Amino acid sequence: MELHQLRYFCAVAETGSFSRAAEQSHVSQPSLSQQIIKLEDELGARLFDRLGRSVRLTETGQTFLPRARAVLRELEAARGDVTEQKDSVGGSVTIGVIPTVAPYYLPQRLTRFSRKYPQVRLTVVEEITPVLLDQVRASKVDLAILALPIRGHEFESFPLLTERLFAALPAGHKFAKRRTLVLKDLGAQPFLLLRDGHCFRDTAVAACDRARLHPQIIFESGQFSSLLSMVGAGMGVSIVPEMAVEKKSQCRFVRIDDSAAARTIGALILRGRSLSRAHHAFLAHLRASVTPRVS
Repeated sequence: MELHQLRYFCAVAETGSFSRAAEQSHVSQPSLSQQIIKLEDELGARLFDRLGRSVRLTETGQTFLPRARAVLRELEAARGDVTEQKDSVGGSVTIGVIPTVAPYYLPQRLTRFSRKYPQVRLTVVEEITPVLLDQVRASKVDLAILALPIRGHEFESFPLLTERLFAALPAGHKFAKRRTLVLKDLGAQPFLLLRDGHCFRDTAVAACDRARLHPQIIFESGQFSSLLSMVGAGMGVSIVPEMAVEKKSQCRFVRIDDSAAARTIGALILRGRSLSRAHHAFLAHLRASVTPRVS
């Protein structure tokens, strides 16, 4: 049984004529008649009584007509649903993000996106970079927001922003009023850094290596907020990215005078993966966002 046979059957039933049904359906009358005969053969029953130039539904035809119309209505409804889905943005997006970015970069962006696309369901997973990469590979997260670059041809990345690094100092520190400093000036200071496993730990250590500084690390944490609390209490100094700079903090933030002391944040997806309209919309939203620079 073919869908066009059902359409032809309904057209004949509505017009009461094979010729008018053929004209309405934009096919030749012999072709339409042949398809009606095939439909009757498949059903094993006559659907029309041929009465000269007019036709009339048989009892079987009268029983079959509402069923055929229902099938065609369902088909049109399904086509409409698909078209609506193609033209609208809905569904779900699972976002992976590293802890050193999540609390600073995401909240306002997620809120604005949800207001613009209320039918999209957002889920956020906060993890360190190696775990997020595994989850991207396994399609457990649709995209990840993390520090670039990431090695491997299996991923495709989109830079979002580049930020400078700052030294976080206690308010009474002798360098607290400087606009910039070199890390070597902090060589005798106790350092508070993120623990191993966080990609920013590697960024901070690389900055120290360029300054030929071997930091005396006395405290490690997984959160910038913990580090800054300790710095504000006078326990030592730290290194943070620009987005973690808090103007109302008890710490003082001085930009590190090193052109390479920076990190780039980007979005990452699995290369070759098919993305939905919601995924594309979220990526476009991120790339259109502008992060204010810290003066």
